Amino acid sequence: MFEYRKSKPLLGVFLTTVLFLLGLSWPQMAGAADSLAKDLDRLDRRAELIGWEGVGRLDMRGKGTCSGALIAADLVLTAAHCVVKSDNTKIDPSDVMFRAGLRNGDFIASSKGLRIAVHSDYRHAAKITGAMIRSDVAVIKLATPIPNALAKPFLLHRSLISKGELAVASYGRGRNDALSVQRACNILEAQKGLYSFDCDITFGSSGAPVFALDGGRKRIVSVVSSMSSHNGRIVGHGMSLLDVVTDLKREIANGAPMRRDVPVVARRIQVGSTKSVGKSKFVSAK
Repeated sequence: MFEYRKSKPLLGVFLTTVLFLLGLSWPQMAGAADSLAKDLDRLDRRAELIGWEGVGRLDMRGKGTCSGALIAADLVLTAAHCVVKSDNTKIDPSDVMFRAGLRNGDFIASSKGLRIAVHSDYRHAAKITGAMIRSDVAVIKLATPIPNALAKPFLLHRSLISKGELAVASYGRGRNDALSVQRACNILEAQKGLYSFDCDITFGSSGAPVFALDGGRKRIVSVVSSMSSHNGRIVGHGMSLLDVVTDLKREIANGAPMRRDVPVVARRIQVGSTKSVGKSKFVSAK
């Protein structure tokens, strides 16, 4: 296990070996282990989802899947590269479906996207840099709010943290039909608005919430963006969310984009019984 060393920053080393954004999960993609790690809990039963209902899978029509988490009844936090195309234009919000608490075909609730706000500095680039990871944040407004009684939104961490234990919940490739939770992983390095951590992530984990305790409660401290290899170990990368999410919420509330879509010439390869209420579908607990 990696050790946090304040006197010897490691983040720069990690970023020099970044392999890829975790991107959208596709069943045929190779390169990361599909088996469930021993320290990951697969939440197959409804009772196991208690407290995690606000984490869900994002399905992008024709593009694959990412992970996301409710931060309000009608707002989902995820990674920007999940909803931005290679020409730096956003995908159509109606092509996004969020399924909260998805497990083996059942889900707590679902809703299509209505609006997407992306960090104003985010751009796809051939080389993944700290600046790219730092801005890899997006918020999706849902067409229909998901009641708190079904899936309670998560709060954001109120401060920067430099070390300590984390937890991550995601729908990674090879396991994206049910939520997998790693309850104990660690910050390896934190500097300049970036985090590196040893959490178990893979394709499809992009946009997954990374939690840390704040006042005894788990709160979202970062979002999974990318991963690299360091001394044969997989290292995950995310960003500080302080102030960033507030700006994205404001953009959503204003109803007008603060970020202009900026097409680029360069392209990069992208790296998986019910009741209806409006546009949301609710599934009875089992």
